[in-house]
Amino acid sequence: MNKSEFVDAIAEKASLSKADAAKAVDAVMEVVTDTLKGGDQVTLIGFGTFLNRRREARDGRNPRTGETIKIAAANVPAFKAGKALKDAVN
Repeated sequence: MNKSEFVDAIAEKASLSKADAAKAVDAVMEVVTDTLKGGDQVTLIGFGTFLNRRREARDGRNPRTGETIKIAAANVPAFKAGKALKDAVN
């Protein structure tokens, strides 16, 4: 499912116009992004948690040349599914 299909599904489930559903989806993604940028996490009970994970610096290899390179440390966004979502999928 891509974003436009997702918006269509939200519009149908919530009896919204597609424009209003698109605004709602964009707002949710913006809030999650801004919260993660601020270093916090977003927990939606029954669904899951969006959080930052720290990836430490490490050595890597350029596949084209075989040269060793340094890969900088980074924060990476992650999603941890909640119990209700896991149960629904299984």
